[in-house]
Amino acid sequence: MTPASAAPSPGPRLSVIIVNYLAYEPLADCLTSLTRFVAPGDVVVVDHSTQPQSLARLTARFPLVRFIPEAGNPGFAAGVNRGVRVTTGEYVLLLNPDCIVMSDPSPLAEWLARNPGAAVCGAIVREADGSIQASARRFPGITTGLAGRTTWLTRVWPGNPWTALNLVNGVPTDPIPVDWVSGACMMIRREAFAAAGGMDELFFLYWEDADFCRRLKEAGWATYYHPAMSVTHLTGQSSRHVREASLVAFHESAYRYYRKHGSRWLAPLALMGLQARLRLKLAMMRREKR
Repeated sequence: MTPASAAPSPGPRLSVIIVNYLAYEPLADCLTSLTRFVAPGDVVVVDHSTQPQSLARLTARFPLVRFIPEAGNPGFAAGVNRGVRVTTGEYVLLLNPDCIVMSDPSPLAEWLARNPGAAVCGAIVREADGSIQASARRFPGITTGLAGRTTWLTRVWPGNPWTALNLVNGVPTDPIPVDWVSGACMMIRREAFAAAGGMDELFFLYWEDADFCRRLKEAGWATYYHPAMSVTHLTGQSSRHVREASLVAFHESAYRYYRKHGSRWLAPLALMGLQARLRLKLAMMRREKR
């Protein structure tokens, strides 16, 4: 029996990193929800393309949160790496600024502490209407472009076998091993992050989370989908400022992923980058005609 005078042993040290891009209003809601569970002093916001007045208002409202302003926008992966460098927690929670934290993240860190072969835990991510966002997935392959989370086929026929192959739907009763989880809400063991060399900064936006989990798996680490934490993801609050550029970034990152991890029979998927540029050009032409 523990003596009454003995203090309870502290849980694993947790740092939270949020990479923000012009999403100040959602970020305020995110921080409000997060600081119900996590000490503000453990939270770092890497703020890209900083708007000084907007940042000043948030700094006044959340004085214990550490804000790191950045005049430019070097991309999500670069922001994550910078945030990790200035934090010290044994476990790091990556969180999008448009996420509302619905439950305590510490059980994920505690589970990782008890399972030394696991590098990453992904939380349950829900849409604004409460439906599951399918944030745990199979590594991208030939069927991803046909039956990924946001593809036409998945939207019109969500129960098709190809989508079931690519996405984990529903909420598991226990943590389950998966290929990769979304960086919108991802708990990472710092030791594993360092062993993987951090996020690949050549991925400006999108697909860096799939690449990260794949490199971890190749190094012998495991990724899990964990039901103990949940968030609501108000998707696209940053990308809405640059919709066409986000489209290009998505396809360019897909091209980079397949070049890095794919094989010759996946080479045609490289055409997605060209498709994105053509769609951007057409969108700009339509705007000019208005």
